[in-house]
Amino acid sequence: MRNAPEIIEVDPTRLEEVLGRVEQALDEKDAALIRAVFQSYAYVAGVVEEKNTSIRRLRQLFFGKRTEKTQTVVGSGNGSPAPEEATSPKDAAAETGRVVDERDTDPVNEADTRPAAPGHGRNGADTYRGAERIEVPHPSLTAGDPCPACGDGIVYEKAPGVLVRITGQAPLTATIYQLQKLRCHLCGEVFTAAAPAAAGEQKYDATAGSMIGLLKYGSGLPFNRLDGLQGHLEVPLPASTQWDIVAAVAAILAPAFGELIRQAAQGEVLHNDDTTVKILELMGPRGRSEALAGAEDAELRTGLFTSGVVALRDGHRVALFLSGRRHAGENLAQVLQLRAAELPPPIQMCDALSRNLPGELQTILANCLAHARRQFVDVYDRFPEPCRYLLEALAVVYRNDASARERQLSPEARLQWHQEASQPTMEQLHAWLRQQFDEKLVEPNSALGGAIRYMLRHWEPLTLFLRQAGAPLDNNICERALKKAILHRKNALFYKTRKGAGVGDLFMSLIHTCQLNAVNPFDYLTELQRHSEQLAASPHLWMPWNYREALRCESSTPTNGNV
Repeated sequence: MRNAPEIIEVDPTRLEEVLGRVEQALDEKDAALIRAVFQSYAYVAGVVEEKNTSIRRLRQLFFGKRTEKTQTVVGSGNGSPAPEEATSPKDAAAETGRVVDERDTDPVNEADTRPAAPGHGRNGADTYRGAERIEVPHPSLTAGDPCPACGDGIVYEKAPGVLVRITGQAPLTATIYQLQKLRCHLCGEVFTAAAPAAAGEQKYDATAGSMIGLLKYGSGLPFNRLDGLQGHLEVPLPASTQWDIVAAVAAILAPAFGELIRQAAQGEVLHNDDTTVKILELMGPRGRSEALAGAEDAELRTGLFTSGVVALRDGHRVALFLSGRRHAGENLAQVLQLRAAELPPPIQMCDALSRNLPGELQTILANCLAHARRQFVDVYDRFPEPCRYLLEALAVVYRNDASARERQLSPEARLQWHQEASQPTMEQLHAWLRQQFDEKLVEPNSALGGAIRYMLRHWEPLTLFLRQAGAPLDNNICERALKKAILHRKNALFYKTRKGAGVGDLFMSLIHTCQLNAVNPFDYLTELQRHSEQLAASPHLWMPWNYREALRCESSTPTNGNV
């Protein structure tokens, strides 16, 4: 049986001295790893020492939370009612003295009105929009023929029967054309069969670049893993070749990426946030020295970020990914420099970090309600009653917003709906938050006090949806977009060069914009390559939401044989 390790308590000053000697003795990578391990140990030890730390909190610390839905957070455990017995916002208000408007709640049980999950995981034929469809006529009958069963009736057309058949294949396949050669035995002339038109002129078809880009930057499959898979399937595709292909395709698609940035700059609402990224060319002593030499503020130039910007314009959504030393606010400022001067300032949704702001460029700032809510979720185990009160209050707002989406309300109608249905709840919540400090019900320096201070300090941008048409509640759409970059970081770990990061940003932006607008990204990337000249000439006609119309115009336009 293994002996339990001795638990030691280390003074922070002594720990820093040890880490300083470690950094001098080891290389940078090993020293950073040891520092991270020491800091993790110190943090976990501090959490365990807290009086109200629970096993649930430790489990969430190590493995993360599955969901932050209100019913999950305030559900069974710690004396709280089970989800099916959880009190409504109206009941919670009665317990805490809050007055809730009758329209905040629905007398019908929410579980009874929730539609059942359709299909039990099975997909109907209509969901296979990318499948090849083959018409199979009846071998002996057509509409209008006499009925062969009774002889008196006439058969007529009905909806066709449907069979779905799915086959597997390698992500990239190869076709070998063996061109017959004939040689004259007398003069030695060699005659070679012409390649069929289907063979094309390039070894790698446009679909090859699209598929590699989708697998690498859309699904997080690193080049070396695809290399191994293709090798096992006996269609080799080396990692270096994959990079050459996507780099060449990125040069073709560059006009579309530039137009996406311009389109995003004109958006009515812009979400932004960032996550960390590793670009080896910009790391290490050489990279840091170059960054510090060209930086006005050295401390801001030492980080590497992938910024996500999601813009909403005219019912379309544009996703941008921008990697490098700039943080989210600076990248947003670069985008907004392309904004038309006659347009009013856009709504900007982000969390309350100052680095998310675009500097001197004017925006109408909205802060993420989910970020503020999460601070109460994190301390729910220690302060269940006050956290429950806030979570139930915000649940009313989110239900009202879901109702507005279901009814497809215009931004102006949605604003009026929130002012009628959500504003009373938010006003009562604001009064309750102030009451916690005014009546000394909460210690200001506690974790709960910090969460309350955050909400009070940022109350105006957190409640912009009550004053500005089109203002969102949270920044979740940008958080979901950044999962593309995080997925790539978890699987591929890093970019080698700035050019590699730029190629990744381009593909992620085009792919995720397609997904946000329910467009097939494989078809889109392929068609852009096949119409590269038209794309370069008029990139605004080749966006994910209108490229199909451009293709129809191309097919209906008579050509002179030169196209």
